Amino acid sequence: MGEEERETIRAASEEVSRQFKTLINGEEVESVKQLQHLILGRLQDSNAVLAHFNEYSERCYAEVSGDFAGNTQLLKSIKSDLDHIFTKLRISAVVICLRLCPCIC
Repeated sequence: MGEEERETIRAASEEVSRQFKTLINGEEVESVKQLQHLILGRLQDSNAVLAHFNEYSERCYAEVSGDFAGNTQLLKSIKSDLDHIFTKLRISAVVICLRLCPCIC
């Protein structure tokens, strides 16, 4: 690409830029920029609040996760014991029924 061609392209782009600037209102552009800055500030504030909440949640979870694990094991043990008890009760009910009323069972 020659120097003359570069100058022609540069002049054409400057002319397009000048014509484009006449199509837009500078006040509206400034208003949009201000709104964007306002939105950016709010998003940054929200992000900071969420980051703080995540840190707080992580600390709280770390405090109780051991209790959850222990209680989960306890509940599983209780369920196992209850299943065993109810199985024994069902078997005992059938045995009693067979001994007392063999004709019904």
